[in-house]
Amino acid sequence: MVNFTTISGFLLMTFSSNPEIEILWASLFLVLYLVALTGNILIITTTSTDQNLHSPMYFFLKHLSFLDLCYITVTVPRSIYDSFMHSGYISLWECVLQCFAFTASCSAEVAMLTMMSYDRYVAICFPLHYEIIMDINTCVYGVLSVWISGVIAGVMHTVATFSIHFCGPSLIHQFFCDVSQLLKLSCSNDHISELGVTAFMGLAAFICFIFIGVSYMHIFSTVLRISSAEGRAKAFSTCLPHLCVVTLFFSTGSFEFLRMYFDSPTGLDFLFTVLYTIVPPTLNPVIYSLRNKAMKAALRKVFKGSKVYLF
Repeated sequence: MVNFTTISGFLLMTFSSNPEIEILWASLFLVLYLVALTGNILIITTTSTDQNLHSPMYFFLKHLSFLDLCYITVTVPRSIYDSFMHSGYISLWECVLQCFAFTASCSAEVAMLTMMSYDRYVAICFPLHYEIIMDINTCVYGVLSVWISGVIAGVMHTVATFSIHFCGPSLIHQFFCDVSQLLKLSCSNDHISELGVTAFMGLAAFICFIFIGVSYMHIFSTVLRISSAEGRAKAFSTCLPHLCVVTLFFSTGSFEFLRMYFDSPTGLDFLFTVLYTIVPPTLNPVIYSLRNKAMKAALRKVFKGSKVYLF
């Protein structure tokens, strides 16, 4: 008969057993986090203050940047702190909160990217009806549905994960409370409910991916029929940043499912985790800043205003 143990906390895996290398990794994570923090705050500030960016596309972009901040803040600052303090202990309730916040942010980001693809679909394929379809009510209800779906997904994952019995060593082979690693600490078959939730959420994410793909098929079909080269370039300039962000998020997110097939922690496992937890929130502001002319113009105004204020 299996002896179940009451776990009061978990021990998170460190970046390296060598303290110097661990500090080096933590410093790298700190730099990436500060880049992500600065970039996303700039996006939020710019889209909120610039009157030229008060449109549905930038309204959704502002919320995407806030989600990116939540997404990376849930895991990275804690791991940086643990590395500098040489302590990987996390209490049970801290782990529960981290698990909920991470899965909620991840699920909400999928929904937000889907909502943004619908916005681009309406803007390109039905430009004359865009303001009627994407009015203020549609935007507000769309964002509310995104957050509600994220919270529901977070609750489902968290309840299913922490309803299982843990036994054996309480070592999580990851730098945060990762669901797939927590399931490996289960000493019975009662984690079937969590696998069911994961399968359901995976199906929902796949449906979102298909919806985004079909939307862009219609978008590209419409853009290619535009006779003006300038018109095609303008249409592509509003769509390509979002398409790049979608590709980055789903390609790195797919590594999460690949990691579930690793029975033991490996360097590749750690790389996959970094790819889908740190890279998207860090690069998203860069992608939108570089590929979107309106964003670049607005950011120039922000920096010029900062210079005038300082000097």
